[in-house]
Formats: sequence, structure tokens, C-alpha cells
Amino acid sequence: MAALKKPGSWSVYLVRRADGALYCGIALDVAARFAQHEAGLGAKALRGRGPLRLEFRRRIGSRSAALRAEIKIKRLAKAEKERLAASAAFARRFFAALAAPAASADA
Repeated sequence: MAALKKPGSWSVYLVRRADGALYCGIALDVAARFAQHEAGLGAKALRGRGPLRLEFRRRIGSRSAALRAEIKIKRLAKAEKERLAASAAFARRFFAALAAPAASADA
């Protein structure tokens, strides 16, 4: 019987295209995933849009948490994505708010 692969820690990342647009994704190994993007593999949004630059990465933990973070980031306005990429303080506040339990509507 094959040994089960231990789950890794998922990360969320932002890649800047040559036209200035930011692409958000998740990966277990951001460096390997970025290499795939640079090679033209993976996301169609990045193919032929280089040079690419990895602007931001943050280890999240579980895949589900990384997917939730990715959705929230993709819903941000361009200016907020720029702040996330540029400001460590903004990133800390953004991810702290994600980790905080949602307030109950009944409370």
C-alpha cells in the first residue's frame, strides 16, 4: 500500500503581469507554481503576458482557507490589491480579518 502524502501548507499569491494587472492564485509550492506560470503553463490569464513578477505570497494553511482567501482577494478593488501587495501592515490586517470568526446575525 502506498504511503499517504502528508498535506502541505497552502499559500495565496499575487503575480503582476507586464500590463500591470494582478493575478491571484493558490498553491502548495508557490515557487514551483510561479515557474509554471513563467513557462506558459497553468493559468490562461498569464500566458503570453510576461514578464511576470511575484508580488506577494502568504502561507495560509489548509486548502479551504486558501480558497476562501483567494476569493476575497479577487473581489477586492484594484487599489486594495495594490495595497495588499505593497503594505505588510495592510496584509496583516486583511488576513487577521479573514481569520476572525464572522459575527452572528442573531447577536
